[in-house]
Amino acid sequence: MAIEMKVPAVGESITEVTVATWNKKEGDHVKLDEVLCELESDKATFELPAEAEGVLHIVAKEGDVLPIGAIICTIEAGGATASVKVADAPVVAAVAAPAPAPVAAPAAGPTSVLEVKVPAVGESITEVTVSVWNKKTGDSVSLDEVLCELESDKATFELPAESAGVLEIVAESGTIVPIGGILARITVGGSVAVAAPAPAAAPSAPAAPASSVDATYAAGHPSPAAAKILDEKGISAASVAGSGVGGRITKEDAVAAVKPASASAPAASAPAAATSDRTRREKMSSLRKTVARRLVAVKNETAMLTTFNEVDMKPVMDLRGKYKDKFKEKHGVGLGFMSFFTKAVCVALKEFPSVNAKIDGDEIVFHDYCDISIAVSAPKGLVVPVIRSAENLSLAGIESEVVRLAGKARENKLSLEEMSGGTFTITNGGVFGSMLSTPIINAPQVAILGMHNIVERPVVVDGQIVIRPIMYLALSYDHRIIDGRESVSFLVRLKQLLEDPARLLLDI
Repeated sequence: MAIEMKVPAVGESITEVTVATWNKKEGDHVKLDEVLCELESDKATFELPAEAEGVLHIVAKEGDVLPIGAIICTIEAGGATASVKVADAPVVAAVAAPAPAPVAAPAAGPTSVLEVKVPAVGESITEVTVSVWNKKTGDSVSLDEVLCELESDKATFELPAESAGVLEIVAESGTIVPIGGILARITVGGSVAVAAPAPAAAPSAPAAPASSVDATYAAGHPSPAAAKILDEKGISAASVAGSGVGGRITKEDAVAAVKPASASAPAASAPAAATSDRTRREKMSSLRKTVARRLVAVKNETAMLTTFNEVDMKPVMDLRGKYKDKFKEKHGVGLGFMSFFTKAVCVALKEFPSVNAKIDGDEIVFHDYCDISIAVSAPKGLVVPVIRSAENLSLAGIESEVVRLAGKARENKLSLEEMSGGTFTITNGGVFGSMLSTPIINAPQVAILGMHNIVERPVVVDGQIVIRPIMYLALSYDHRIIDGRESVSFLVRLKQLLEDPARLLLDI
């Protein structure tokens, strides 16, 4: 009986690994817990031990990129020599199709069907996208086994099985499902039997030609990395010869593949072909598509306006320059601009509570606390972790939280709880050089503050033209519950606090 070795779940945010080095060869006899190969992710390298003793059959070659749950190799438990030479090419003999698993005796008792639904994963998340299924329809699953990965506009998370049984998939990969929607069904108990597929050829055949190797790694089947490269090049897998196990198309085969010239294309079309070679297509990730839908929905479902003001940053910069070394020496974190802005925002939100509210049906929900969302650029895109109860934190406490959350964002280790439930958002496009922007509201919040770069500009102070470091501020808000007077007054209050930071310390 062949045991399938699959890529294990190695971290919450890791979705794929690369086969780095095989320590054993095709057809080798391996022992239980013997290290078969090394796998690499974007965070670490780890070893894959054998789950049983037997003969090894390699599916994924070195350099192949595999998603979590994909088959790396199989082990023929208790098998004898399992590879022979046919026309100088090693092929699997007598194991072209794995023996069907013995059907378990029907469980006593009635059969019940459990619906697997999308769980509530965050206050502002209303739908998720099915990213990858780790199991197929008809597979037997055990309690807490990971069935699939779901993506929202904030994070990727795994869905475990709520019971053991037989799986029936309802929502295929790429499907958008609302919270509470049905993803799959699990048949529990009863006389549940899954029909084993009929073997394509007689199992007693002593050897099979290369073209009849097991369909799992049959000729013309690309690895995930190879499939992506071929898709970008617009090349059909059928036109590429595979050099992998059983004719599998590897990443190297895909890189070397050249799109065949069309025999019917006239010579005059050569310039157009050359132009098309300078373009490339790449599918949007599920996360990017979800973010796009939500941003468009916010634009369509809110009465969004943006108001602007400018702030003279000299007082804050002078205070920061004077005390930043002592601040870091005492608190262990740097004194940045974000702590001043977050503190000033908390003061202003108390004075203008509608800016810190949200709409729920025909009601306005006011928050008597300030959970400030901070937009952070991460490898997979923009994420918005939350500083909880920021109004109760000191400047040092805010800076510590910013450093902690930004670090986890860069490592793709933010949890859903850390990105859910914010009441107001601050985004700083200035770190990328933005002079002015109109940020989009982070629903269900009703306002967002945009910070920008600091530029020295001539301004009039006490009748004199002087050069001052000026930052433009932008407040996008939902006009359904925030009036123009409140939005403008909110920005003016921020301006007062930042241009006289002693007000933050004296709470005036």
